[in-house]
Amino acid sequence: MLDKTDVESSVEAVMADIGRRARAAARKLAVAPRKQKDTALVAMADAVNAAIPAILEANEKDVARAQESGMTAAFVDRLTLNPARIIAMSEGLRAIAELADPVGETISAWERPNGLKIERVRTPLGVVGVIYESRPNVTADAGALCLKAGNAVILRGGSDSANSSRAIHAALAEGLRAAGLPEDAIQIVPTTDRAAVGEMLKGLSGNLDVIVPRGGKSLVARVQDEARVPVFAHLEGICHVYVDRSADLSMAVDVTANAKMRRTGICGSAETLLVDRAAAATHLAPILVELAARGCEIRATDEVRALYPAAHVADEADFSTEYLDAIISVALVDGVEGAIDHIEGHSSHHTEAILAEDAAAVEVFMNGIDSAILIHNASTQFADGGEFGMGGEIGIATGKMHARGPVGVEQLTSFNYRVRGSGQIRP
Repeated sequence: MLDKTDVESSVEAVMADIGRRARAAARKLAVAPRKQKDTALVAMADAVNAAIPAILEANEKDVARAQESGMTAAFVDRLTLNPARIIAMSEGLRAIAELADPVGETISAWERPNGLKIERVRTPLGVVGVIYESRPNVTADAGALCLKAGNAVILRGGSDSANSSRAIHAALAEGLRAAGLPEDAIQIVPTTDRAAVGEMLKGLSGNLDVIVPRGGKSLVARVQDEARVPVFAHLEGICHVYVDRSADLSMAVDVTANAKMRRTGICGSAETLLVDRAAAATHLAPILVELAARGCEIRATDEVRALYPAAHVADEADFSTEYLDAIISVALVDGVEGAIDHIEGHSSHHTEAILAEDAAAVEVFMNGIDSAILIHNASTQFADGGEFGMGGEIGIATGKMHARGPVGVEQLTSFNYRVRGSGQIRP
């Protein structure tokens, strides 16, 4: 029987080999023509559709285990696949195939007085590591987006979604084979041992260029704290909806209900509702009545409860909580400036929405908040790369360097400078 040291040594060796193979595959992908990559993506979509029964069977095992272990409803929802979700996954693969190839795109070009011609050209990042929990669809999304951007990817799903992720990965591998691309372009870590995550965070001996974590706060925090390579991530999705005095009431009711209740377990779900005090008498109760009718628990300040007594008491912690559940915190604020002050004090800088007809208020909101995504008169649930026309996303980043907001194919590239001369020398 292997002791702990032997197990860790074995995981280290496995991960080192995965890293080396990914780097070799990345070199081939970097020069692969668009047609070959797109052929692989379409073949993946076909393979996913053909594998629906196998994927569902694998997912049933994961869901049953999650339910037996007492996972939350939101967790189980993220984990659960059905035919419609799998078909959407395959359609996402086709949508990514139809995107323009970012690799080799000239971002800008100029000529210097000495005749040097300079271009800034998009290039792949190299090897991307994706660490995720309870989101089997990430297997397809991440694999496809990285491939389109010319990157190899190493996928490390959680034990909760292991069966589902392996079944989806098998379909992706089939697509790579069909297009004559290296299967090592999309690898899935074969062990759920946490030591594998540690090896990825160390960078796999320089073979890993960036890490994208998709999961709960503890996972993302660990990755951000320990990673020795760049990280694209958001720690939490504490998203706000602000209803201005100028908001159309019917729109405010519909949009707020959708922002909170369409899917409560996604990072773009609204967690806090802020209502302009000047609109409290007209807008507050209708919105809260609709939320309650849809099964949402309302936690509110005393001021809100005086107008809507059915609400539960909210404490200060509620306004800094990502519920990922049918719960929302509610407060009144003094106009758009009050909303900005509240959001900047509690936001995770993911997504914020303003519902307003006053163009001046909208501009103040858009310019006054430092979040990755700002939305006017629409649901926060549109905070998604697919909805942005990016074909999908590998995650949403709230940092300010390189990638911010949905991380799609463009954000999965870097660039280099190509300088063309005719014998110039520097004096």
